[in-house]
Amino acid sequence: MQMELRVCKHCYAGEHGNEQKTSISKDMVACAEQIREFKDLIGLDAVYITMVEEGDAGDAATLDVTVAGIENDTVTLRDTQLVIEDNDGSVLVYPEPEDIVEVLTRNIDQLSEQTRQDVTVELSPETAKLIS
Repeated sequence: MQMELRVCKHCYAGEHGNEQKTSISKDMVACAEQIREFKDLIGLDAVYITMVEEGDAGDAATLDVTVAGIENDTVTLRDTQLVIEDNDGSVLVYPEPEDIVEVLTRNIDQLSEQTRQDVTVELSPETAKLIS
């Protein structure tokens, strides 16, 4: 089983001027980094974190799936998404920040159950609102 978090590089760096998106993007990456460090405890083979440019095709590190949406009658590629492939080859894609954060934090919870080490990630108030 493998997981890939794709995050808009500009949102993560705060270049869009949207502090909420920046906080949420940074929290997603922090969660994914923690999951990657302890991935073996919950049966993940690999965890990838990919920074993508706004509007590019996603340039997947390993999982070749791209999600599009329609905004103002225009098809746009989703630059932030979580892609999970299980051992049978089935692929789940989460394009919404709320869903991404929920899946990542559930994985953190699973890690907490498997180790005595502190694996928690302190989430920003913006991210905490998404999962409350």
